[in-house]
Amino acid sequence: MHPVEKTPALIGQIRSFEVFQNLPDSDLEWLIERADYVVYKEGEQLFFSGKQVVNMQVILDGEYVMRLKQGNEYRELGTWGTGTLTGLLPFSRMKEAVASGTALRDTYVLELHKKHFTEMVTVSYEMTQNLVGEMSDRIRDFTATRLQNEKLMSLGKLSAGLAHELNNPAASIVRNVEELYHRTHQTPERFKRVMTMRVTPEQTDQIIAILFSKINVPRPELTLMQRESLKDDLLDWLEDRNVENAETIAETFVEFGMTEADLDEIHDIVDGKHLDGILPWLEGTLSLEMLVGEIQEASRRIATLINSIKSYTHMDRSKDGEKIDLQEGIITTLTMLKHQLKSKSIVVKKEFGENLPKILAFPGELNQVWTNLTDNAIDAMDEGGVLNIKTYAKRDRVFVEITDNGPGIPAEIKSKIFDPFFTTKSIGKGTGLGLEVVRRIVEHHKGSIEVDSVPGKTTFTICFPVE
Repeated sequence: MHPVEKTPALIGQIRSFEVFQNLPDSDLEWLIERADYVVYKEGEQLFFSGKQVVNMQVILDGEYVMRLKQGNEYRELGTWGTGTLTGLLPFSRMKEAVASGTALRDTYVLELHKKHFTEMVTVSYEMTQNLVGEMSDRIRDFTATRLQNEKLMSLGKLSAGLAHELNNPAASIVRNVEELYHRTHQTPERFKRVMTMRVTPEQTDQIIAILFSKINVPRPELTLMQRESLKDDLLDWLEDRNVENAETIAETFVEFGMTEADLDEIHDIVDGKHLDGILPWLEGTLSLEMLVGEIQEASRRIATLINSIKSYTHMDRSKDGEKIDLQEGIITTLTMLKHQLKSKSIVVKKEFGENLPKILAFPGELNQVWTNLTDNAIDAMDEGGVLNIKTYAKRDRVFVEITDNGPGIPAEIKSKIFDPFFTTKSIGKGTGLGLEVVRRIVEHHKGSIEVDSVPGKTTFTICFPVE
């Protein structure tokens, strides 16, 4: 920073800025007389994170970039130039900078110390009013931008998880439909074999009874060794009787728990005749049953995810406050974050209170609370961590406790975690706004949030009034 000699041309420069356009020369002269006129050379910092803010800065000419430190990296927030007001404004409660501003070229600045703000109100109430309006606009725009950034960050994480969750059942449907198409084209040949057999109605009924005894019960859960053992037994049985495609038939029969005893029973029913027609027909029917079942299950999973998305975003509900059960939103959020939980093998333990009173709330906003707190807990825990979620009511309050068994929050930063832009995450993993957004939403619902942390146990306790 280097002092610069003031010239009469400064009034014209300042008047070109919207915030000063309607002011008389005397007001602008007062500002110029009491302000310092300085230049920040390219690469010098106009302000930096943690620096006490005592000046209003008017950028007369130049450009600077603002960067925010996240972890060990810096994220660029944007560039500002001629006509920008930064630093402290009248009636602002700012105490220190949360980011750094570095001159991209020589930047000329008028700096007015806060000790002159009281006099400004007396000398030029209109200037003060304009600057307060500028501060209000800055806060509104800044808040909207940071909330949008936080939503986009959350949306990105949820989208990645949902894409993965939807991909699995969608791929399953495509794979099974192709196999189903292939199988149905084998049906005419099998039908021809069946039609040429001379099987009595009684024999047919007995074979169908065995078929439905396998279809109408849950499939057996076998270990790998049990499956291989059963398959070997079935293969030996089929190959001893020269049944074609024994490998395929054995694999399908294993899925439905068909045993040698079942095959012996079928053999006895038809006196050992027509096995090369009956067994492939049975295998085809069972495999179609299996394929259709898997398609149904995959479709159900997709429908469940879509319903969760609708519930999470509340696309089908009013945007006004409504009476809600907190637990429904928590369950939906866990569904949305299922991929993140699975990727780290995190165990979720839910201890939900019975007959929990409903509260008046904005469901979409509360889902943002559960998302941010759960996402932070996931990030904090190692592989195989445990996430505990507890809900309960006490008097006229409803409580939610979210506990992780991560390393805990260091005592020296515990008081800062709800501050805007404070984060220990690297760029791309957090904006430093998640917990501040959580705090604002909770306060908007007339609730409170507290954190208690020791190594191995961090608990966020959120409290909401019932009425």
